[in-house]
Amino acid sequence: MECEAALMTRPVTEPELLPLVERRCGVDRRSMGWRTFMQGGLTPRRRRGRRAGECNQLIDWHEPHLLALAFSILLLSVVDAFLTLTLMMNGAQEANPVLHYVLATAPELFAVVKMGLTGAGVVVLVAIARATVFRVIQVSSILHGCLLVYLTLIAYEWWMIEQL
Repeated sequence: MECEAALMTRPVTEPELLPLVERRCGVDRRSMGWRTFMQGGLTPRRRRGRRAGECNQLIDWHEPHLLALAFSILLLSVVDAFLTLTLMMNGAQEANPVLHYVLATAPELFAVVKMGLTGAGVVVLVAIARATVFRVIQVSSILHGCLLVYLTLIAYEWWMIEQL
């Protein structure tokens, strides 16, 4: 009722002479909250850009192969953590300076920090998977590169364990 009354206050004549009248009523649907996040995550709608030239925009729906790629990277990260700890028990040193510091100060947090850093990086890369770096490399290609690097690292760690 208040909205209708606000609309009927005066007839529109010259816009510069009329005071601004708030015509919106009800709940602001643009507000961001937990419900908005969950609904957008569970029922994604934006699969591509709205206009013809928007091929590298952020979207809410990602290709299914990116999920498999992300899980593969995280699984290989877990395998890498176990192999790293196995090698460290036999005298090896952690090459990552951040994880080396964590191992020196709080070794019980090693797996949590390793999975957190890897998981955060994977989430960011999946979120911007359609973007390009330097207008040449698509970010999803970087995810494929990360998978290859992890496979190579695990093969190297496995070879080192076999040499013990």
